[in-house]
Amino acid sequence: LVLESGALVLSDGGVCCIDEFDKMSDSTRSVLHEVMEQQTVSIAKAGIITTLNARTSILASANPIGSKYNPNLPVPQNIDLPPTLLSRFDLVYLVLDRIDETADRKLARHLVGMYLEDTPDHATRDEVLPVEFLTSYISYARANIHPTITAAAGEALVKAYVAMRKLGEDIRAAERRITATTRQLESMIRLAEAHAKMRLSETVTEADVAEAVRLIQSALKQAATDARTGLIDMGLLTEGTSASERRRKEDLKNGVLEVLDDMLRAGGSTARYGDVVRTLSEQSSVPVEGAEFAEAVRALEQEGKVQMLGEGARRSIRRVTGGM
Repeated sequence: LVLESGALVLSDGGVCCIDEFDKMSDSTRSVLHEVMEQQTVSIAKAGIITTLNARTSILASANPIGSKYNPNLPVPQNIDLPPTLLSRFDLVYLVLDRIDETADRKLARHLVGMYLEDTPDHATRDEVLPVEFLTSYISYARANIHPTITAAAGEALVKAYVAMRKLGEDIRAAERRITATTRQLESMIRLAEAHAKMRLSETVTEADVAEAVRLIQSALKQAATDARTGLIDMGLLTEGTSASERRRKEDLKNGVLEVLDDMLRAGGSTARYGDVVRTLSEQSSVPVEGAEFAEAVRALEQEGKVQMLGEGARRSIRRVTGGM
């Protein structure tokens, strides 16, 4: 038997670029979880049990479902990727195709310029670095430069992390938003070290930390902003739902229970499904979608607070007493 290395193992010590990231099978995604967490690939096939190194950086691109991005949905739901995998990336950027004459003109000139003689508009020929030199520069930095974090840079990292966490404090909110996790802190450390490597510096300075923080914040502003509130919420990436959405679902469940209790006080042990939907919609200040109502009832049924009876138009809801 011959064990052949895949793309991730062959990329050990380098960068693995993956296109159509959203088209992967579930088995491939499970492998990526281990690679992005442990930097290894475990194999147990045909009597071969081993662990291979996959110390690689992953640069991936994915398309939204139906090739159209819905700004009202979080990123995981748009590209059909589990939040557990998406949250492992240091930076997540959205590249949206918006109609803008200035941006369209720049893009068109860039694409056309690829077929013409390379003559930069804002630099002389002597200022343009050859690809060979740039490749050698990056290879040298990766192999020989291993910067250490100074005390000042460490203090700057702590302050930046605490400041990002404080963004979630809101005395008006019943539930605090998570605006940063320890993964963002680890990402800031890696990005600061990478920025120092790019300068061929042996130490990580406060300027490197400032650039890392800027990159993290710009990515979160795009990928982790709640469309309802306009505020950053890491729950969109880590869980696929925001604090405001969780609060809305909880309010909807409480509303269903209140309407059901009011209807059952007049007598009877069950209430018709359609009547509960109509009554709740009349009492609610915001529209109640049928799918949202059905999801709330399913959640209450799983919690043991209600019970669904019948099918189709004959469906009814029974209140389960003593539900926790």
